[in-house]
Amino acid sequence: MTRFAIATLTPVLLLAFAALVGGGWVWAALGYMTLLVFALDQVRAWAAPTHPEAEFPAGTGLSVLLGLVHFPLLALAIWLVSGASGAGVAERLGGFVAFSLFFGQVSNSNAHELIHRSDRWLRRLGVAVYSSVLYGHHASAHRLVHHVHVATKHDPNSARPGEHFYRYAWRAWRGEYRAGRRAEDARRSFAAKGLHPFSTYWLWALATLFVAVLIGGLAGAVSLMALALYAQLQLLLSDYVQHYGLQRRMGTDGKPEPCGPAHSWNTPHWYSSALMLNAPRHSDHHLRPSVAYPGLVLDEDAMPTLPHSLPVMALLALWPARWRKVMDPRVTEWQQKAQITHPAAM
Repeated sequence: MTRFAIATLTPVLLLAFAALVGGGWVWAALGYMTLLVFALDQVRAWAAPTHPEAEFPAGTGLSVLLGLVHFPLLALAIWLVSGASGAGVAERLGGFVAFSLFFGQVSNSNAHELIHRSDRWLRRLGVAVYSSVLYGHHASAHRLVHHVHVATKHDPNSARPGEHFYRYAWRAWRGEYRAGRRAEDARRSFAAKGLHPFSTYWLWALATLFVAVLIGGLAGAVSLMALALYAQLQLLLSDYVQHYGLQRRMGTDGKPEPCGPAHSWNTPHWYSSALMLNAPRHSDHHLRPSVAYPGLVLDEDAMPTLPHSLPVMALLALWPARWRKVMDPRVTEWQQKAQITHPAAM
């Protein structure tokens, strides 16, 4: 658990100092979230084991801590970026990028972890984190749609072969809201109790916007929306990268084959994986969604592996021509390997 704690809590401290003190702390936080993470990923000698032998109960404590600290960090980000802190333009821009990278890579990964937990209070904390960056519906769409229909045309968040990120992002951003709403409506038709989950998401979002206005007025609200948009963009990039082109074959009964290890992309890069709570070990998460992040495994022989870390591949996805040159041959290779391994689709 030490590497998870160091990787995730170090930027918390750097970002807090960046907002409260400014100056070099802003650039230290930005440098950590970009250059240092990239550099440490290259030190293979420190890589974590691909097959951990046991679960780590401390993982829940760290996840709760990260969930709770997200909210004061978001308030500090709004205070800094809106100009209410009195910081200069350069510090505000640097802080905007640094905080947004944290919300997109750490807070998003942690909220994802929390919404999969069986404890309802942990799930509610994850929902609150997503809603605070104006993306609460992802909590429904991810569990009820993505995990059911991943790697099929029925999942808005699975990128199709040859689909560039910009087309995908617009389709997924709209599609997952609609699909998540339909899934929740279907559930409520059997047992309509309490407030509709989507009403909860909206109430959380409005409450966050209200706090943003209290912190920085109109500039505070605009800052929140900008921070949220950047965080959402990273979430969409993550889904795009981790599922690009991989498809489940349809059986003669019209149903897709079971989701397997070959239907998600993974990365073995140790430090960015620790920063994102093992989210890059994505195949095992889809196979065992209830397993907490420290226990996820990686088998590079059976699971598609990306050539670079998840943050680097997300950056590459913004360059569609280069992305397809790098990824399309790998997609073909893994689809063929799946065909050989499982020649009959159900």
